[in-house]
Amino acid sequence: MSQSLRMGVVGWGGLFAVVWGVVIGWAGRGTLGAESGGGSGEQLVPLEIKLPRPLFQGTPKHIKPAPTLEKYTDKPRPPLMVPPGLKNLALKKKVTSSDSEPIVGELAMVTDGDKEGSDGSFVELGPGKQWVQIDLETQAEIFAIQLWHYHAEGRVYQDVVIQVSDDPEFKTGVVTVFNNDFDNSSGMGVGKDLEYIEDYRGKLIDARDEKGRPVRGRYVRLYSNGNTSNDLNHYVEVEVYGKPAS
Repeated sequence: MSQSLRMGVVGWGGLFAVVWGVVIGWAGRGTLGAESGGGSGEQLVPLEIKLPRPLFQGTPKHIKPAPTLEKYTDKPRPPLMVPPGLKNLALKKKVTSSDSEPIVGELAMVTDGDKEGSDGSFVELGPGKQWVQIDLETQAEIFAIQLWHYHAEGRVYQDVVIQVSDDPEFKTGVVTVFNNDFDNSSGMGVGKDLEYIEDYRGKLIDARDEKGRPVRGRYVRLYSNGNTSNDLNHYVEVEVYGKPAS
């Protein structure tokens, strides 16, 4: 092989190595970003939620499938990946309600840490559209909300709407993080989320926006409008996972 040809091969080989190194570098950066949660460089971890024991087994037979109803499965739900160090900010926090005198139980049960769901573990509010509201005591960055309405039997709670605001009257700065009122029967807008069947796993809601940013607010308000077993409204427990706003 001539000297000029050999030098050409070496030159092209060196250029190929440089280009390949750049490609690998970008690929590695993309992988790291995916593992660490994107541009923030923060490692994501599964949100750990302690679930209560199941109180029934099998798919409820009295609830008919519908396009607005999430298909029921008893398989474990996939983990929700969040930044490390999130706490249940709702634990033992003050609860108010549209029904100031519950039929059964006390409003404090909504955040008392008892999510077992048996008698004595839930509050029962009156019929029709009702809400409970949790005061986190300071503005927070909220990543997820976990709630149990009632899980002693499979039932669907209707017109479930969850909002966050810094205004205790929920007149300004209101952000809706969940809404399955598909026909706007509660007058709060048509929801795009699916209804779901209650069981021991409750409902885990990702409160982040489409860019992965947590919602900010001091107050969390949860609406419902009866259920498939009766016209009443129930709450076993509500957990709000986040951290104080910086």
